Amino acid sequence: MRARRRNAGFWPLAAFFALFVLFLYGPLTSIIVLSFQGPNGGLTFPMNGASLTWFANLFEKQMVGDFAGSFQRSILLGLVVMVITVVVAFLAGLAFRRRFLGSGLVFYLAVASLIVPSILISLGIGLLFRLLDLEAAWWSSALGAHLSWTLPFGLLIMFAVFNRFSPAYEEAARDLGASAWQTVMHVVVPIILPSLIGVGLFGFTLSYDEFARSLYTAGTFNTLPLEIYGMTTNVTTPVLYALGTVTTAVSFAVIGLALLAYTMVERRRRRLGSDAGRGV
Repeated sequence: MRARRRNAGFWPLAAFFALFVLFLYGPLTSIIVLSFQGPNGGLTFPMNGASLTWFANLFEKQMVGDFAGSFQRSILLGLVVMVITVVVAFLAGLAFRRRFLGSGLVFYLAVASLIVPSILISLGIGLLFRLLDLEAAWWSSALGAHLSWTLPFGLLIMFAVFNRFSPAYEEAARDLGASAWQTVMHVVVPIILPSLIGVGLFGFTLSYDEFARSLYTAGTFNTLPLEIYGMTTNVTTPVLYALGTVTTAVSFAVIGLALLAYTMVERRRRRLGSDAGRGV
């Protein structure tokens, strides 16, 4: 009877998952395929030949759009946001392990930006820079806007990590004569390093494809999401699809690098554990 119930529920779930995969990857697959159109190809099927023409055209000087510049700005901004998010989230996770005066207020202020609509955050930061007579730019106002999005997620992740972290490891290190700095760097960081990699990946991807919080804060030079949005109303060639393919490849490359780093950390941890078990 249990097997029948389980089998009866399996097919609706399988159908739902198949539809989910279709809606998620179907349009993406179409964009990737159409980005390899021939020189005379259009924006729809059927394909008119196959070539790498639009990829070559992507980084050439265009009449409309600055593909190379916006791509470089988004990558650099994402990397800066990633580093700041990891460092601040880690330090905040250490600080919130103990109660301090105003800790609850600080926490709710830190995560409040998740409640406010992103477009209002962008508009508010843009107006503030204008009132202070400062020029809004992707490396200043947009950086702050992106951090208001990535830091709360980083904080929540690190709070969950440190909530399960046993202080016995730190006590053992201190008993062996390690200083507070040595304990953090040689005990705490290696143990939670996979989580730090996850926070970094999260911070980069959230910044890399952020549109709303960049809209009024990027200034004169667009980030990649803003450039793609502008291209949808001006560009009528498959170069737009080529850009989508390249950005998708970069996203998967970042995920692959994060998984590789995680795998290397886990292998090193297992190797050190086996060496310690043998008394090496």
